[in-house]
Order: sequence, then C-alpha cells, then structure tokens
Amino acid sequence: MAFDPRQRGSLVSQINVTPLVDVMLVLLIIFMVTAPIIQQGVQVNLPKVKAQALKGEEQQFVVSITRGNELYLNDAKLTADELTSKLQAIAIERPDRQVFIRADEEVPYGQVIRTMAAIKAAGIENVGMVTQMPAAGEESLPVEPNRGRSGG
Repeated sequence: MAFDPRQRGSLVSQINVTPLVDVMLVLLIIFMVTAPIIQQGVQVNLPKVKAQALKGEEQQFVVSITRGNELYLNDAKLTADELTSKLQAIAIERPDRQVFIRADEEVPYGQVIRTMAAIKAAGIENVGMVTQMPAAGEESLPVEPNRGRSGG
C-alpha cells in the first residue's frame, strides 16, 4: 500500500522532537539547580578576605586542613607524609601543577606552614591559598596588593 503525499489525512513518517526537547530542558534545569549545591566534601570555615580570583585551567588539587588538623587531598584523607609522596608523584608527571590550600580559619598558622612545606618538599612550587569573599557589610581581613598568592 503506497502513500500519495497529496492525499489528505495521510500518515507522516517524521519524528516528533517536542517531547525530547521538553525532557532535555527539564534535565538542564535540574543540573543547573543542583550543580552549585555539590561542593567538596571537606567542611572548613575559610577566612574572609577581599582578593582577586585566580583562573583555573584544569583539574585542581586542593589540600584541605580541617579544624581538627586533618589533611585531605581533594576528598582523600592523608597524613603529611602520604600527602608529600602523592604530590611527588604528581610533580614528576607535571612539575608545573598548582596546589591550593583550604585551611579552616581556626587552624594554627604553624600547621598551615607545615602543610605548605610538605607541598614544597614534593617539588610543587605553585601554591595558592583559598579564601572566601565576605558578605556585604561583613568585616574582612586586610590584604596587601599582590600578596594573595605564594609562588616561592
């Protein structure tokens, strides 16, 4: 049985993409709403300072120091020696990698410096500090110009 295209009431053999577009738009909205909620699993209270944000190019390595002086590389809990050995392996593969330190504001300064020394001992020279922008009307720590980042 052949279909004549001039015949009224004939069947159309085209895909209706409207339901597909509707589903894709709903999924897009769901991902847009949930993406900001998903953050790294280590909870630290960052110091609030006004500083310019750094550009990130590829996968970032973040060393977090919790209030209890626990070290995490991204989401993996490590000791200082384990951190140095893992970062040495990373530095061998890519010596130009950058590591960011997220330290709770209650962590003693000496612990942050010891962690920075462990990162430097691994052969990684680019170390950045992660802070949080203060909310409107909230007091922040003073930062000198061009002093928000440590490079050596």
